[in-house]
Amino acid sequence: MQLKNKAATIFIPDRIAAGQGLERITHLGIGAHQDDLEFMALHGIVTCFGKEDLWFGGITCARGGASPRTGLYAAVGDDEMRRIRRREQDNAARIGEYGAMVQLSHSSAALQAPGAGGLKRDLVLLLEAIGPTVVYTHNLADKHDTHLAVAVATIEALRELPRTARPEKVHGCEVWRDLDWLADDRKVPLDVSGGRSLAAALAGAFDSQITGGKRYDLAVRGRWTANATFFQKHGVDEASLLAFAMDLTPLIDDDSLDIVEYAAGFVEEFGRDVRTRLKRRFES
Repeated sequence: MQLKNKAATIFIPDRIAAGQGLERITHLGIGAHQDDLEFMALHGIVTCFGKEDLWFGGITCARGGASPRTGLYAAVGDDEMRRIRRREQDNAARIGEYGAMVQLSHSSAALQAPGAGGLKRDLVLLLEAIGPTVVYTHNLADKHDTHLAVAVATIEALRELPRTARPEKVHGCEVWRDLDWLADDRKVPLDVSGGRSLAAALAGAFDSQITGGKRYDLAVRGRWTANATFFQKHGVDEASLLAFAMDLTPLIDDDSLDIVEYAAGFVEEFGRDVRTRLKRRFES
């Protein structure tokens, strides 16, 4: 497989042939940076963990290296940080028993360039080789521009596939913006209650980020706990840890849907809900 960047790697934790490792994947996470998958696609990792017929696979698109750092990593340069983060991501793949871990090593500038043609081409090649049933990527309201670039490229790459080869579900997941604001009937609740210990082990693989100054592990666990408690006003909690996703499946079922307008529709629906609830307080 001829990926765009020479630095791109395909890591197979159990060391079978790369083609076999890719084609067995049923649940695929496509994230921007090292550790995004573990914080946004835990549902897929937990679903497949220890299974013989289900396999999680990951694609990380950016090369990393520009993350904030302090303490032990304060003096680490960008090139060395890229190497550290790549090793951490492959180690997480071992811990999570991934079917395959692909690191595409695109720069953030290349990913954010209009069209991001190199990324889209890489994703089409990989999606053709994998044929996943479920895809997890970033949500379309994420506030990180690189995350948005990856989400859009993922949708555009999926639209390049024959309809019979497209996944059954595409989830847009929480990282740099939660999805609590979505209407409840628009949220896709992903129960990750059973992944408490696995989540901790996966987060621990990314020491350069957590010890380096960002407590993503605590922040994401807090978000999942809050989601589980505040999802429903009445009744006891049905899950102890709950991730939310935006349903992106309609965008690959209907190629005519405009990606921007589809995302904006969720925001407009939220605005209408706020107005409606407030107006009721002033009605006689």
